[in-house]
Amino acid sequence: MAHVLVTGGAGYIGAHACKALARAGHVPVCYDNLSTGWAEAVKFGPLERGDLADRARLDAVFAAYRPVGVMHFAAFSQVGEAMRDPGKYWRNNVGGSLTLIEAAVAAGCLNMVFSSTCAVYGDQDGVTLDEDSAQAPLNAYGASKRAIEDMLRDFEASHGLKSVIFRYFNVAGADPEGEVGEAHDPETHLIPVMLEAIEGKRPALTIHGTDYPTPDGTCIRDYIHVSDLVAAHVLGLDWLLAGKGSRVFNLGTGTGYSVRQVIEASHAVTNRPVPYSEGPRRGGDAVRLVSGSARAETELGWAPERSDLPTMIQDAWKWFQSDGYR
Repeated sequence: MAHVLVTGGAGYIGAHACKALARAGHVPVCYDNLSTGWAEAVKFGPLERGDLADRARLDAVFAAYRPVGVMHFAAFSQVGEAMRDPGKYWRNNVGGSLTLIEAAVAAGCLNMVFSSTCAVYGDQDGVTLDEDSAQAPLNAYGASKRAIEDMLRDFEASHGLKSVIFRYFNVAGADPEGEVGEAHDPETHLIPVMLEAIEGKRPALTIHGTDYPTPDGTCIRDYIHVSDLVAAHVLGLDWLLAGKGSRVFNLGTGTGYSVRQVIEASHAVTNRPVPYSEGPRRGGDAVRLVSGSARAETELGWAPERSDLPTMIQDAWKWFQSDGYR
């Protein structure tokens, strides 16, 4: 059983990835500073607490476990915050990734699966994005991820580091078996925020902008179930371990949902009204972001199985009602 280092493995996506890796016969080693993650989410392998900026700690973990690859999820990822404090994103996301990559190369661990974002493409209204779409990120979050992608290409040229890069948008849902799920403090993602509003744990959901050039005036996004997402990451690791070259894959359903459509679907699933108010647009938000995944389906054999909107909301609702890690 090979070890795989999972940075951010105590977070939402990372914890699901650890479960998927364990099911695939690997031992996920969670590396997390627990600034936003949960120790209670680390159930499928050891927890090594540490920061991406701590090279000595990374070196010690690589030496102890000798992982065959790295899954890199650890990053700040909030658009609003990235607009207010871009330095935080460049310092943590880019600086931390550089330290991680240098430690991996020094340890001879030359396989990396990187969790990037379709935010590298910016706002391309009316287009289903693919891997060759032009890149023009609107904020420091997307820009930091694009910089890390460039970094990975440079380290491949100089040191032979191979990478599989996944670009995707909104992740939703939770482990259908309820072992791990989404838990942010504070919560900012649309579906869990709606569920908190339904339960009365927050006054109301705020719709950020109702005057966009869309059928109902609200932003449109592509959503992918977290279990489908991490299944692709395991396939990406398999790709690298099989000796195949570096590759970029978009992950999405090709179908976008507006904020109002997500609200309506949540009402249908929970049978409860969603209290909401309407507010101004947020800086850095695109109008419509939808991704195709033809390359991942053809080359990796990946297919989203739970990424329809009702299933994602139902799985999130089940997790939410269990009180999660609290």
